Amino acid sequence: MISRVLSAELAEHAGRRVTIAGWVHRRRLLKTVSFLLVRDRSGVAQAVTAGDLPAEESVVRVTGTVTASPQAPGGVELAEPEIELLSRPVEPPPFDLFRPVVPATLPTVLDHAPAALRHPVLRAPLEVSAASVAGFRAALDRLGFTEVHTPKIVASATESGANVFGIDYFGRPAYLAQSPQFYKQAMVGVFERVYEVGPVFRAEPHDTVRHLAQYTSLDAELGFVRDHRDVMAVLREAVAGMVESVRERAAPAVARLGAALPAVPAEIPAVHFTEAQRMTGEDEPDLSPAQERWLSEWAWKEHGSEFLFVTGYPMAKRPFYTHPDPGRPGYSNGFDLLFRGLELVTGGQRLHRHQDYLDALAARGERAEPYEGYLRTFAYGMPPHGGFAIGLERWTARLTGAANIRQVTAFPRDLHRLTP
Repeated sequence: MISRVLSAELAEHAGRRVTIAGWVHRRRLLKTVSFLLVRDRSGVAQAVTAGDLPAEESVVRVTGTVTASPQAPGGVELAEPEIELLSRPVEPPPFDLFRPVVPATLPTVLDHAPAALRHPVLRAPLEVSAASVAGFRAALDRLGFTEVHTPKIVASATESGANVFGIDYFGRPAYLAQSPQFYKQAMVGVFERVYEVGPVFRAEPHDTVRHLAQYTSLDAELGFVRDHRDVMAVLREAVAGMVESVRERAAPAVARLGAALPAVPAEIPAVHFTEAQRMTGEDEPDLSPAQERWLSEWAWKEHGSEFLFVTGYPMAKRPFYTHPDPGRPGYSNGFDLLFRGLELVTGGQRLHRHQDYLDALAARGERAEPYEGYLRTFAYGMPPHGGFAIGLERWTARLTGAANIRQVTAFPRDLHRLTP
């Protein structure tokens, strides 16, 4: 039995008889000869035959002799092919998948995602996303982090907010987790350095091009930090690892999308929140989208960097577990990372003493009882620590230049969409 060869590997087997398998990407029927283009996970291969051809999107196995052909994909094709039909479609895809440009609107793509995502251009952002996750994991593994997996059904809201999805958990109220925050902090007491890649849920009724009700979060938490700057240094390594992984693993996808990968500076420039407000001429407790764009343009002009840290956000705009700046208690040891005009990452140093948590909740008028399990973590002694979270879909959209975050999400969940 001849082993299967991927389309991208055909040129290595010139003169040999090999087998490929995939979907019929396109048929080109001429008077005396026909060309069968077969798509697999690595690309497209061509077979030339005088026989009948299966319908497009049929699944086939093709055995033939690899022959030079300058006009064929990769410069080779399969001659004298034997075509075995493995399955045939019962209906056509929503649009022609062989066309270089997607001839469909985003709603059509999303409604027919299982078929539409086969298009190479629509699949490319998902390849970039996968490579980014691989780079995130590899970078943190090198830094001594341990991957953990935490519950997505929780007993209380993580971020002290009301924007949670409530569920019935065997007759008790529960929620879908807004983040793994509480659990990744607890695991610092076990492993010192942890990360997680997993879904998070936000019941926020946004209907914008950059928000989803469910997205993938790349979280990290590390112990024995001096302050938030140690966390920022680790984040820089994670982002650099993600970019390098995309460069190595997803270069064809990047080229297909016409995307430009950023250079990650050895030290990402940073400005304090108060300085950012002075520079932009505004005086609000948070940065507006217009300010984020302005600051990103400034970072590019002044530092040649597509990344910019904004540090020291007001404590009033940060979660209760955020550590205040010892020298300026109204401001936090927290930060955001801006990338190409958009807030990409939120992070900072956390409180680590039990009494500090009780005081922080009391200052916000919140009872400690709903957080009893979380607070118990700090009753046993915890080191100074901090962490960050990267929204994978937002990162991928910014990296690839997608106008809408749904273009880089296989099956998005938002205010309107619960299927497919």
